[in-house]
Amino acid sequence: MYALKNTLVGKKRTAEDRFSSGSADFVAVLPRVLRRPALFLNALMEGRVALPRHLGAFAVAGLFGLTGLYGVVQGGHLRALTEDTTSMVGFAIDRIDVAGNVETSPISIVQQLGLDGHTSLITMDVDDVRRMIMALPWVASADVRKVYPDVIDVRLTERQAFGIWQHGQALSLIEKNGAVISPLTNDKFNHLPLFVGFGADTHAETLLAAIDSWPQLRSRIKAYIRVADRRWDVRLDNGVTVRLPEHNMQAAIAKLRKYDDQQDLLERDIVSVDLRLSDRVTVGLSDEAVLRRAAALKERDTMLKSQERNS
Repeated sequence: MYALKNTLVGKKRTAEDRFSSGSADFVAVLPRVLRRPALFLNALMEGRVALPRHLGAFAVAGLFGLTGLYGVVQGGHLRALTEDTTSMVGFAIDRIDVAGNVETSPISIVQQLGLDGHTSLITMDVDDVRRMIMALPWVASADVRKVYPDVIDVRLTERQAFGIWQHGQALSLIEKNGAVISPLTNDKFNHLPLFVGFGADTHAETLLAAIDSWPQLRSRIKAYIRVADRRWDVRLDNGVTVRLPEHNMQAAIAKLRKYDDQQDLLERDIVSVDLRLSDRVTVGLSDEAVLRRAAALKERDTMLKSQERNS
């Protein structure tokens, strides 16, 4: 903003008077908001302002403080500093509330997150916490919320154990799709079906779908054994092995059910029923049954010979 300095007395200058001479004087006038700071700076430079006694010391301390803060930021220590500070004033995580958990203990979540009583709720990243909880073996999904000043609220959906998979000497719990949940460490899940062999985990659901039409058979099965990752052998509670074909399992199971309904096949003294060929059923006798059969045949032959002599 500029203003002309008044140089005329008793006569009002016209625009032509002001600019025709080419010698008009211009004085810069600061905006109102800047006038007071400008006056203060001018007085300070002329020594007309009394400074506080310890201003220099405070200035030096402030300079060192800003330098230290810059070093903390550049060194990546700002988060740790913030966490320590906020924890000391009451934002340290003191409790975890967990819902929806059956196999996942709150202690395992605390250990997974590395909480030590000094972790600040303010600096905690919810997405990071969710990812860490999702890494626990039984967790299918997790919802995490902060409840100020010191609580983490966790809502879980857990994975469902479908069966036990034996691969080599190891036993693992698996989901319906064959995904491994965790190693089997106790007898809590002994009621689940046992699937044995390479590929048994990923084909288990298809097999059980074929057997579901005969619940009485399924209730008697102790193990489902995958053979060469092509087909299944089924081991019953009486030791009988049912050998299923690679294809058309449902048709083979329907045939077995027919024979069992008509002849109580699975209750006989046998060790196996072979359904691999579509045009026949082969039954394997137990050793005792073989001996009894041999004895019966021998007795029959003796009887026939005796009848021939008497005739």
